[in-house]
Amino acid sequence: MTTHFSDETLQSKLDLLVLGIESSCDETAASVLRYRGEDDVEILSSIIASQDEAHAPFGGVVPEIAARAHMQKIDGIVEQAMDVSGTSYESLSGIAATSGPGLIGGVISGLLAAKGLALALDKPLLAVNHLEGHALSPRLAEPCPFPYLLLLVSGGHTQLLSVNGLGYYTRLGSTVDDAAGEAFDKSAKVMGLGFPGGPNVERWAAKGDPKSVKLPRPFKGRDHADFSFAGLKTAVARAWEASEQTDNAKADISASFQRAVSDVLAERTGKAMAMFKDMHGDNAKRFVVAGGVAANKALRERLTQLATSKGMSFFAPPLKFCTDNAAMIALAGAAKLAAGQTDELGVKARPRWPLDNAAAKANPASGYGKKGPKS
Repeated sequence: MTTHFSDETLQSKLDLLVLGIESSCDETAASVLRYRGEDDVEILSSIIASQDEAHAPFGGVVPEIAARAHMQKIDGIVEQAMDVSGTSYESLSGIAATSGPGLIGGVISGLLAAKGLALALDKPLLAVNHLEGHALSPRLAEPCPFPYLLLLVSGGHTQLLSVNGLGYYTRLGSTVDDAAGEAFDKSAKVMGLGFPGGPNVERWAAKGDPKSVKLPRPFKGRDHADFSFAGLKTAVARAWEASEQTDNAKADISASFQRAVSDVLAERTGKAMAMFKDMHGDNAKRFVVAGGVAANKALRERLTQLATSKGMSFFAPPLKFCTDNAAMIALAGAAKLAAGQTDELGVKARPRWPLDNAAAKANPASGYGKKGPKS
């Protein structure tokens, strides 16, 4: 059963020191964070070890390689985060770790490390939903009171949710196939731009003409807030095959693709904004974008303009906290701890873990399998 917590509840317990561990995909990360309430968050350390070099030859993340890298690096990354923070293990209030969703081998590596520390130090364990970490990540830089509309846009997820309180989310829209970040990575792979795809597409797009290649805007004009990127990804592959495959073609297709994604995200988000205002009335004032794709500057500008036109404030984490990091996991864990929520050492790693679990079970946006609904 989900318990709803207000910001006032979170303010009632102050001065928490939490170690966060993140290992859901291809970033091994650890962070120490001091939490005295929503408006008093201090990041004492944030260490991230990237695996880009290991996965680059394959044009995408290889789960087995990622899992081995996490196991090899995680102890050293945690030790480094503690050293940089200037704190001791004994002074920690709790140990937070991503417990899902993600590549299961990586999730297990980070969660087991956290369990070992929690057991050895006799500290509370905080199993964090990776998506909730992203959802709360703007609070790493500034207060962002509930409720707010969240566009979570990353390599594995593209969702629109009403964030009503800690652990209380309402799905307004989700992708029915691929995530936006996956479309970036696959489009980059098709054109030979290198891995990771998102930053490379953005660099090439800066040199191109966004009107040069005609690409689809899936679901444009529909009266819901769902997304689809599979057809757009296929259209990019066909455009590349039909081109002369020159640097100019790379730039123009990248620019056209980036514009198409921005158009889709803005148009679908506009639908969700209307739904969000129907839900919350005068309290529907804040719009948040988070996740790795939120680091794209052109997309940020487009969404900032959208929020302004709809009379909403725009919030986003600093660019360095858009991609996977442990500071957001430490923050989510600290918020849970402040609200009196802890986890048993037997808590399991989860490859799938929707934020709005009820909606995902009743009406899965992207299918339902043995691992459960994705969103």
